[in-house]
Amino acid sequence: MVMPTSVQLLSAAREPAVNAKFPSPLGLLVRVNALQAWRRVKAIREQSHLLSALIVLFIVGYAVLAFWLFRQGLRFVANFPGLGTLLIERLMFLLFAFLFVLLLFSNLVINYTNLFQNRETTFLLSLPLPPQIVFRWKLMESALLASWAFLFLIAPLLAAYGLTNHVPWHFYPATVVLIALFIVLPAVAGAWLAVNVARYLDRRAFQVAAVALAILMLVVAAWWLKAEPISDEMLETRVLAVLDRLLMKTHFAQFALLPSYWLSAGVLQWSEGAWSGAAFFALVLLSHSLFFGCLAFTRMGGPFYDAASTVQSRGSVFWQWTWFRLWQERQRNFDYHCGIVERAVNVLPGVPVDIRALLVKDIRVFWRDTSQWGQTLVLFGLLGAYIINLRHFSQQLTNPFWVHLVSYLNLGACSLNLATLTTRFVYPQFSLEGKRLWIVGLAPPGLMRVVKTKYWLANIASLGVTLGLIWLSCHMLKLPMERTFYFMAAVTVMTFTLNGLAVGLGALYPNFKEDNPSKIVSGFGGTFCLVLSFLYIVASVTLLAVGSPWSWARLGEPSVGWLIGSWVAFALLSLWLGWLPLRLGLRKVALFEL
Repeated sequence: MVMPTSVQLLSAAREPAVNAKFPSPLGLLVRVNALQAWRRVKAIREQSHLLSALIVLFIVGYAVLAFWLFRQGLRFVANFPGLGTLLIERLMFLLFAFLFVLLLFSNLVINYTNLFQNRETTFLLSLPLPPQIVFRWKLMESALLASWAFLFLIAPLLAAYGLTNHVPWHFYPATVVLIALFIVLPAVAGAWLAVNVARYLDRRAFQVAAVALAILMLVVAAWWLKAEPISDEMLETRVLAVLDRLLMKTHFAQFALLPSYWLSAGVLQWSEGAWSGAAFFALVLLSHSLFFGCLAFTRMGGPFYDAASTVQSRGSVFWQWTWFRLWQERQRNFDYHCGIVERAVNVLPGVPVDIRALLVKDIRVFWRDTSQWGQTLVLFGLLGAYIINLRHFSQQLTNPFWVHLVSYLNLGACSLNLATLTTRFVYPQFSLEGKRLWIVGLAPPGLMRVVKTKYWLANIASLGVTLGLIWLSCHMLKLPMERTFYFMAAVTVMTFTLNGLAVGLGALYPNFKEDNPSKIVSGFGGTFCLVLSFLYIVASVTLLAVGSPWSWARLGEPSVGWLIGSWVAFALLSLWLGWLPLRLGLRKVALFEL
């Protein structure tokens, strides 16, 4: 038997003290980033009390308004004789099923950006830290960034549901626990998908399979969402049969292996007093969250490091394709012609050469950032589903009042899509120049012309999307041509305003330390831009609806005073909100010290 020496005993005695003195690397990362976030909040509060008050006022106003709308809607559905409870339960299952899919996509995109296109991750991997620690921290950070909007959305809904059903007080903390367990699953699944996508994205078989799967999902979704013809006679004589046919296509949300089903069933059964059933689904969520969370925290470090090494070592994801290798060969020999972007920009008349070069640079940088155009594809997919369903929705509109109302709701939906584009993609453009801004500033155009170029490029790209969207939606709603042109003119004015707001605030509140657009948008300036965009859209749609040249049928003919006053107010609001931030941003850029 080997006896320990006095030195070994002394070292063993000192080991707990050393571990207590030096905390774990993950704890240090969490503590440092929490302190940084708190310092940013304090700095924002000290810089402008007015802007901080506006943000708080918007958050409180949104919570109150969303709570009131959800409660009124739940009361309206609950008043259906014999069907209210069934409809509310099915709506809850559908809501959480779609939110689970959106959370999964959000976690996939944010994890991919945070793990493989983030300078902090590259720096941490160069330190004497295990890759597992880096992955743990980035998983926690990405889950927080991807889930805050989900919590912000469903909090008023669950509060309204609880008050409508007169649930006991412990329903609310129990719901918080269920949601906390639920968001772990899409976070872990999104991180796992991001690691595997990064690892195998350059494989030709993987690319072909991904495209084929996307096409198959679109075909299945189009077939599944196809509306069934229902006659007026069926609505009058066989209401239950018609309702059963309408709800048949929502059965997928009640698939027992979906995490959204466990959450919905737990919330519903807790509100009904079925404690044992609710506890069962809570334990199901807990067991799956612990199991997959443990796997992610203990076994994903190696695959993450391999994927990061693969991403950093490959030149392009298309290197296995023959056409790409031939194109690279032409590049090396300098015998290739101008690309598609250069040819498209050279067609523009009256644009100076330096501005054309800047346009080409911005377009190429956007195209090379897979996280940005990947989110753009997801957004366009949602817009496609919206447009397709408008065709079926318009078949049920016969009353002129409802046609008029839906047309302005459609204008609001298109405007909100525009605000999403400007806040997510236009606002961070100036900040994405990063520490290379001095190079752009010393170029012949200068920083002011750079900002103006970004503004006009954003306007052209946004108009191409919004005008096409508003024309297609009006065509699906079968609106007359004069109303279509009226809404196209309105959304054109709103496009210039929202882009001016996004570019101006992006120059006023730049963040050159981050290269992740999601983090830039999540800052104070991005949140303020989103708040002002939302308030502007609500005010503009209201003014345009009040000043509509077509009567609402139930409210009588509009007066000339209302028409002129509404249009003038809309024009002044658009001019002020679009011109003032852009002017202030240009003034700050003119005095910017490189």
